[in-house]
Amino acid sequence: MKRQKRDRLERAQSKGFQAGINGRSSEICPYQQTDARSHWLGGWREGRTSKSEMMK
Repeated sequence: MKRQKRDRLERAQSKGFQAGINGRSSEICPYQQTDARSHWLGGWREGRTSKSEMMK
């Protein structure tokens, strides 16, 4: 069971990262559950940071 939960959270972070790289708003987060939402937003922040570093 722990593996399934971890996979779900990793997927949420990956989807958030892709949204951040593509310049999408954090408001489009599709998750309502706190843990998945926080992982998605963490990935989104990483994606935004990576995008801004690539622009330098």
